[in-house]
Amino acid sequence: MDMDSAEEIVIVGGGICGLALALALHRKGMRSIILEKSETLRDTGAAIGIRANGWRALDQLGVASELRHKAVTIPRIRDVWIDVGKQEEIPEVGELRCMKRNDLIKILADALPPGTVRFGCQIVSVNMDQENAYPTLRLYDGKSIQAKVLIGCDGSRSIVAEFLGLKTAKPFSLLAVRGLANYPNGHAYPHEFTRMRRGKIMVGRIPITNNLVYWFVLQQSTQSDENLTHDPETIKRSTSNIVSGFPSDVIEMIEGAEVDSLSLTHLRHRAPWDLLLTTFRKGTVTVAGDAMHVMGPFLGQGGSAALEDAVVLARCLGQRIRAEDLSNGGRQILIDEAGEAIDQYVKERRKRVVALSTRTYVTGLLLETRSQLVKFAAIVLLAILFRDPISHTKYDCGRL
Repeated sequence: MDMDSAEEIVIVGGGICGLALALALHRKGMRSIILEKSETLRDTGAAIGIRANGWRALDQLGVASELRHKAVTIPRIRDVWIDVGKQEEIPEVGELRCMKRNDLIKILADALPPGTVRFGCQIVSVNMDQENAYPTLRLYDGKSIQAKVLIGCDGSRSIVAEFLGLKTAKPFSLLAVRGLANYPNGHAYPHEFTRMRRGKIMVGRIPITNNLVYWFVLQQSTQSDENLTHDPETIKRSTSNIVSGFPSDVIEMIEGAEVDSLSLTHLRHRAPWDLLLTTFRKGTVTVAGDAMHVMGPFLGQGGSAALEDAVVLARCLGQRIRAEDLSNGGRQILIDEAGEAIDQYVKERRKRVVALSTRTYVTGLLLETRSQLVKFAAIVLLAILFRDPISHTKYDCGRL
């Protein structure tokens, strides 16, 4: 196959994980390019909660200080059961903030060398070159790129993950509507993450600033992904109807949502047992972020885990590969060293992401099942396996 270009480290996907990984590699003196299928930076999902473990990773990337000015701290979580008139307050141990996704995306992108992100580059397949054992990417426009190291950060429907043989991400029977509500004169909500439940519906609300609030609505689904609407006005109207039994300020918050921030998605996950058994490497190819371990949002760890991936993978590559090896090193030496680095990354991350995935999977079962027996079993499992309810936020991915 004729190559249109050859690159050293290629990252597929310009979301949070792809940008963070490119920045981590840049900090280690290693050049990479990002292939992003969109024509601009993507900020799908409106906002993202980042807990203490995610902030440790952002500190290593060198962008945490700038980001902290963009969002207020959240010192507690409040659970409200409307049907029974019960409330419970849980102090947040460690740093929790909710960021606008485009704030995080933009700050990560601005810290990269110019030209790192190549927009409008949609890959359609990955193949291993039989002559030199390097991965070759075929693009939608017919061009091809050969990479010495390839990392898929291309989400839950990752083409790179498919090349590695990962099983398809499975859907929860839950839909999530997400949005932002802007209050020009300020809102009266306390600085807390509020989760309100009524029947099978959960509404979450978390302030970003004193004028901006992020919210989500979780609901049971019988729809396939193909039947989901992407029309924001329809999403807003149907969501307002769904929360009709909630307090009036919740209804007003949704009705006043910024239209361009609204999204409706079917929650998906990779099963914990798949993460436990998958190799995650073929030659010099691997995955990170949702492409590796997409999970439900129930712990608020998807984004933070992706940031951890970026730090760990860049550290492993930096320990095994010198910048001159990428440019001038022998092919077999590079393949061996990159393979060892990826193996170390997978070994280091597997225990972490299996634990996170198990916890989110069991929590998701609690939310979606109608069986009291399954609910009881899920509660027992959580109590046995995860006695410390915030242990996942105490994790430290280490220095870059």
